[in-house]
Amino acid sequence: MGFGGIFMRVVFMGSAELSCPSLMGLIDSPFIDLLAVISQPDRLRGRGRNVISICPTKELASERGIDVLTPENINDPLFVEELKAYNADVFVVVAYGQILRKAVLDLPAKGCINLHGSLLPKYRGAAPIQWAVANGEDVTGVTAMFMNEGMDAGDIIMQKEVVIGPEDTAGTLRDRMAEAGVGLLIETLRGIEEGSSVMTPQDEGAVTMAPKLTKDDGKVDWNISAKKICDRVRGFNPWPGCWTRFDTESRMMNDESGKILKVLTVEVVDLAGKPGEIVELSKTGPVIGTGDKALRLIEVQPEGGKVMAGSSYAAGRMKK
Repeated sequence: MGFGGIFMRVVFMGSAELSCPSLMGLIDSPFIDLLAVISQPDRLRGRGRNVISICPTKELASERGIDVLTPENINDPLFVEELKAYNADVFVVVAYGQILRKAVLDLPAKGCINLHGSLLPKYRGAAPIQWAVANGEDVTGVTAMFMNEGMDAGDIIMQKEVVIGPEDTAGTLRDRMAEAGVGLLIETLRGIEEGSSVMTPQDEGAVTMAPKLTKDDGKVDWNISAKKICDRVRGFNPWPGCWTRFDTESRMMNDESGKILKVLTVEVVDLAGKPGEIVELSKTGPVIGTGDKALRLIEVQPEGGKVMAGSSYAAGRMKK
């Protein structure tokens, strides 16, 4: 069985929910001998730091009876020796969360493969899916590449395009990207085993970055265009989420004295008004001025409250 009767021995490294479809693809493949899964350690989370958070990949692998290792530092020399003992052909890395140094990268006989959520060299970094949507891209994709010591800088093996729809959020796109990556990964491993893979160096002149997101990235700037705000609302959903402030006295958005309002769903409206100004109150939600047109707030979440329709928020607060 396998690639012409040959098994490929694989160690998988991944932690996030995004990693699970790829892990499941390896588990289900008759061509892969999955030796172990490496994930981030369990963490204490929540306000009281009293809730144990377990990586989804650890849960999945444990249910399937696969060895799971959770090193605090994958590059620790003692752990490197433990990894070496698996004698893997390939390490597969999908949203793992730690940087692999040379001692780890040099272990597998046929290299370390990473699935990255963009069409490299565009959007290198921690948040490629979010920034692709936030920047108004129509197409993104998944890249399979050989890893080196640079950040997402290794040679490209294969890529698969994924269309970004006008209603897509980072959340909905992430799910489709994860599924698209499964077939790409298996095909990539087949090519490596058969010796048919073609390695293409990345064009360093075409590199763009997708840095890790912070809560401050979600703050709405009403001075930019309505389209750009709309794209950022989609791109930063579900995290960090876009937010603004509304002050009932000034009746303006982004007044620093106002309460936080999370902006979840919006649509561009062909009206004009001052940036942050309430242009119109309607049954379908308040309309707010931007740098060019305006935005209707379709769905919002007030500070300390539940998600609600923009029209309900306007009826309860903006008319006071």
